[in-house]
Amino acid sequence: MDDWVPVPGSARARLLTAAIAAFERDGYEAAGVVDIAASAGVTTGSLYHHFGSKAGLFQVVRQEMERRVRDRMEGAAAVAGAGRPGVIAALLVGFDAALKLTAARILSDNPAGIVETVLLETLTELAAPAPPAIAAIALGAWQSALAAAVSGGAVDDDAHTAAVRAGLAWTLGADGTP
Repeated sequence: MDDWVPVPGSARARLLTAAIAAFERDGYEAAGVVDIAASAGVTTGSLYHHFGSKAGLFQVVRQEMERRVRDRMEGAAAVAGAGRPGVIAALLVGFDAALKLTAARILSDNPAGIVETVLLETLTELAAPAPPAIAAIALGAWQSALAAAVSGGAVDDDAHTAAVRAGLAWTLGADGTP
């Protein structure tokens, strides 16, 4: 179930594409399996066959989105250097990447019972030797910023998104304010 790369045009591929759109547009709770299946041109039985449940489908989508953002975060941290500067760069680049990938709502949504640790593990490594709690706190701030960016569909409002990004930078201490 963890394999992301489906055969192009397959039911699995169409389900993943439809799920990304639905979860990003509506959030996990409001996205419906009937609507996702209909958008993919398959039955709900096909969705359950491939993913076991709505939660299983979200888990695959979330993990893939975290992997895509992680790759960008690691690149930013490599340029910025180790420790706090790397973590700050990673989170700011990750914020921009989540918006560009149209995955901000997916990455800020934390449905009960669904745990994805790709970004937490990455931030823990980047922040070392700081305590692991630092990574969890930073990730929480990052997810809150993503949620604020997409609140009320405001992600299309450049001024709102820029203000949220500036707030994240301020929170991380990246704006130069003491």
